[in-house]
Amino acid sequence: MSEAFELRAGGYRAVVESRGAALCRLDHDGDELLWGHEPGGEVRGFQGQLLVPWPNRVGEGRYVFGGVEHQLEITERGGGSAIHGLVHALTWHADSVAPDRVVLGCVLDGAPGYPFRLRVTADYRLDAEAGLEVAVTVDNSGTSAAPCGIGAHPYVRVDTDTVLDDATLRLPAHLRQPVDERKLPVGPPRPVAGTDHDFREARPIGATVFDTPFTGLRYGHDERAWTVLSGSTTTVGLWTDPGCPWLQVYSADNLVEPGNRGPLAVEPMTCPPNALATGDDLRVLAPGERTRARFGIARLGSGAAGVLEGP
Repeated sequence: MSEAFELRAGGYRAVVESRGAALCRLDHDGDELLWGHEPGGEVRGFQGQLLVPWPNRVGEGRYVFGGVEHQLEITERGGGSAIHGLVHALTWHADSVAPDRVVLGCVLDGAPGYPFRLRVTADYRLDAEAGLEVAVTVDNSGTSAAPCGIGAHPYVRVDTDTVLDDATLRLPAHLRQPVDERKLPVGPPRPVAGTDHDFREARPIGATVFDTPFTGLRYGHDERAWTVLSGSTTTVGLWTDPGCPWLQVYSADNLVEPGNRGPLAVEPMTCPPNALATGDDLRVLAPGERTRARFGIARLGSGAAGVLEGP
């Protein structure tokens, strides 16, 4: 059975569960900032999940590491890829619990196609002003080098009466990664300028469809890259630090219900899709070595423009 942890700080409330250390809910003054799920309940589209030891897809589940070919289980419904890692299926334990913070941990002690041992920690912290910060730490607790990527899968939402088409998006990415019909990378990242995915300046989403990796993020003076989604009454920002140079943006068309485009997945990633196979931005941890990724989510007020300025 999954255990739920409720965090509070100021007007913020978050709920995290032990199953996969998933973020189930985040709200502010009663307004939902995420499309979430009930602890222990059905999870659709990887809602709020942490994605370790790889985010996104590994084509055909195959990769070579250290001269050895590995075959992961194919887990993508209707596709031919291994998708979104392994730790979302594990039960995590609480290392520490406080009213505004919970630290959960698990050990990934190998799996079919991934014969490596990792210790993974997720630190969720709420602040009355800054909102939610999440730090995911991965330690190689095995005896051999291990390939690793980190990601997360929150679905940002604004007012319940605002459909995604009517929302305004600012996405601080200069490059997008072309993909094939399997959503795997094809060639190098290309500039967003002149494409329908250029949201470097805030504008309405309209009919734009996303299932797209982005990189070339623009960081502000706080060394954070802010993606901002605005509705009629609510503005939500998701930030990543330079440790997550990739974002997968997914418009979840028909995932909630046919014709409903309410939430927008903004997925921080340390590497692009298929990184286990290509090695692109893949982190290789020696025994005892550690890596970390951070991101956060906040409700932004009338002074939110300050987070949108670049260096």
